[in-house]
Amino acid sequence: MGEEHPFASEVGRRFSTRRFTRHLLRREFLRYLGPGFLITVGFIDPGNWATNIEGGARFNYDLLWVITLSTLILILLQRLSARLGIVTGRSLAANARAFFPGWISHVFGVTIFGACVATDVAELLGGALGFYLLFGIPLWLGALVTVILEIYAIIGQRYHRLERMIMGFLAVIALCYVIELFIVEPDWGPALAGAFLPRLGGDTILIAMGMLGAVVMPHNIYLHSNVIQSRDWEGDEERKRKLIRFQDLDTTVAMFTGWLVNSAMIIVAAAVFFRHGVVVTSIEQASATLEPLAGRLAQVLFGIALLFSGIGSSITSSMAEANVITGFLGRPEDPRSLLYRVGLVATAVPAFLVILAGMDSYRVLILSQVALSVQLPFTVIPLVIMAASGRLMGSFASGRGELAVGIVVSALIIGLNIFLLIETLHGG
Repeated sequence: MGEEHPFASEVGRRFSTRRFTRHLLRREFLRYLGPGFLITVGFIDPGNWATNIEGGARFNYDLLWVITLSTLILILLQRLSARLGIVTGRSLAANARAFFPGWISHVFGVTIFGACVATDVAELLGGALGFYLLFGIPLWLGALVTVILEIYAIIGQRYHRLERMIMGFLAVIALCYVIELFIVEPDWGPALAGAFLPRLGGDTILIAMGMLGAVVMPHNIYLHSNVIQSRDWEGDEERKRKLIRFQDLDTTVAMFTGWLVNSAMIIVAAAVFFRHGVVVTSIEQASATLEPLAGRLAQVLFGIALLFSGIGSSITSSMAEANVITGFLGRPEDPRSLLYRVGLVATAVPAFLVILAGMDSYRVLILSQVALSVQLPFTVIPLVIMAASGRLMGSFASGRGELAVGIVVSALIIGLNIFLLIETLHGG
């Protein structure tokens, strides 16, 4: 045989080197994959179920665009939060306490604690409803079991094992809704149009605001800057920029997964309830109505997904609450400390009061998400300011384009809140 041509040999070596480099990059990226998915389970929580079911049952596919817009906003904000945590080595709560004057940081701390209370109401109610629908367990007992499971998961598990468990929960929820989409046979044409053509009026504003608050969740923005510390970000500026690109990709893929699940919730509700003229007044009724309209399998999948959603999101919301409390009080985040453990359960009390008082759980779920939307400006504005601070972020500070988008997003959220207030005062 003749000798190999030098050019062919050189091409082969270059191809082999590029392939080996891509292999190393993939392996390195996989090590940084995870925090975004842990955040994602928080915005397919039971509060999303209530607002998405309400939106689909009342307005067909018309509010799907709210999920699309909210997810785009979410990708920007979660990436800013994660980058803040990477560059400073501190969570958003700790940064806000150090960056802003005392009274302003107190306002941020008090409002985010209130948002955490609203979040916990939704998460524990969802877990309780999941246990009730599948096993007939009373709501108060289901909520108690959910609290016990979340505390055990957070304190008793290593972080990376907990992260994998939450990703497993997310996979179960997504699978349940993919199967339901095949069962209910939606009208894909109107659904696709609804996902990208905005429609908003006085009759839809409350639900649209609830959907925004259910996707762009204040506690999730705080949490991302904290859980991102689970990875190693040490290195020179070039390496750190590469790792931040990994984080951006992790966030984008995870948020896109959440968009698919939230959209599926609305599509299923529209295809089942709106199509048959069913007015949904409770999660229990929605589950019961699914069986005669879509079959027993759809009802079981609904209960399974709700249970996993309630437990998974209650774990991440409790992690966020503990971080917010310790961060704004300037205390170390030690899972063994009394303050941290109190933070895990402090916001669960209102949820138990709601359950014991026999309040309308469906309405409470929707209003809890509206409360999150009202709090959003108190989270988004300080995040955008700090992410653009050269003093805090150095060369990683937001550029003019990103800052401009952040200002537009902040203005949009504030504008929607003002619109909601005006509509409420005028009886809309």
